[in-house]
Amino acid sequence: MPPVSLLIKPASSNCNLRCKYCFYHSVAENRDVRSYGIMDLETLENLVEKTLNFSDVTCTFAFQGGEPTLAGLHFFEKLVEFQKKYNKKGVKINNTIQTNGMVIDEKWAKYLSDNDFLVGLSLDGTKDIHDMNRVDPSNKGTFNKVMRTVDLFNKYEVEYNILFVVNSSVARHVTKIYNFFKRNDFRFIQFIPCLDPMGEKPGRNPYSLTPQRFTDFLKTLFDAWYTDIKKGDMISIRYFDNLLGMIMGYPPENCGMSGICQVQFVVEADGGVYPCDFYVIDEWYMGNLKTQELDELRESETARKFVEVSRYIDPKCRQCKWINLCRGGCRRNREPFVDKKPVLNYFCSSYMDFFEYVTPRLYELAMLFNKR
Repeated sequence: MPPVSLLIKPASSNCNLRCKYCFYHSVAENRDVRSYGIMDLETLENLVEKTLNFSDVTCTFAFQGGEPTLAGLHFFEKLVEFQKKYNKKGVKINNTIQTNGMVIDEKWAKYLSDNDFLVGLSLDGTKDIHDMNRVDPSNKGTFNKVMRTVDLFNKYEVEYNILFVVNSSVARHVTKIYNFFKRNDFRFIQFIPCLDPMGEKPGRNPYSLTPQRFTDFLKTLFDAWYTDIKKGDMISIRYFDNLLGMIMGYPPENCGMSGICQVQFVVEADGGVYPCDFYVIDEWYMGNLKTQELDELRESETARKFVEVSRYIDPKCRQCKWINLCRGGCRRNREPFVDKKPVLNYFCSSYMDFFEYVTPRLYELAMLFNKR
């Protein structure tokens, strides 16, 4: 059986920040129940037991939000307790959490380190850039608090990577941000293209990422990364790592790069399960782990339909010389649908220009790594 992964939202859409570009805020607004509150321990125990009974070799419990730390440290202490209780087959367990870092203190940092959590910490760059959009309920910037969390993670040797959202302001200052990340020795970095609210035509908000700005961002970031790689200064940028892996014959681990949607198990605080983090809405409700098993949810009609819708690729995309690297991109960027079918990726022109610009160097790096 392939590895099993759950993306769990223990605090639902609840968050202690008011980030101006938050995509999950718009997701929550597109369903009848905006927030399912905090997951109770009975639901947590149930999902841990069912996941470990279903798994054979390895499984991942990934926690996201909203802001998952709002469930409280005790919730996560019980998580580990339940995992020890029900891991009767000796499955390898991976625990990950994505956080804005606001509630992290000494106890949290020690817990995450002691229990081998991989942490994704949200940080959009330098103070002036980060504080434009990542603000608290009083509209105050949060950069200083995030950097204090960085200090705690370093002190307790927490394994973490940096997640940053490529919005309009970030895209204009990529060199400044990349150099800031290097100065702080952030060696594992993921960027996430900013999403406009669900159902809206993209590009109309102050933070919106336009195709031209995304093109400039990709090219500038790649140039800096490539220069460092050639000097032996290894920095992991997830998207570029995946492209290299694909050229070397490996499947992408980032689902948005595979061309066809995969059914994930995204678990809301009430135990409800959905196929993708971008589609935690009533239309794509698969069932509830309180009353159903994982294999039943994966084989549901909703799950089948979700995958089937994503198979359609625009004819222009199929004829593109970069189809094997791009594969149409994430379905969320191929909306709004026309005649119930995905359209060309909003960033199609960005990717075409980017691949034309970098592919010879990607193949050069692939050959270099193959020789090692």
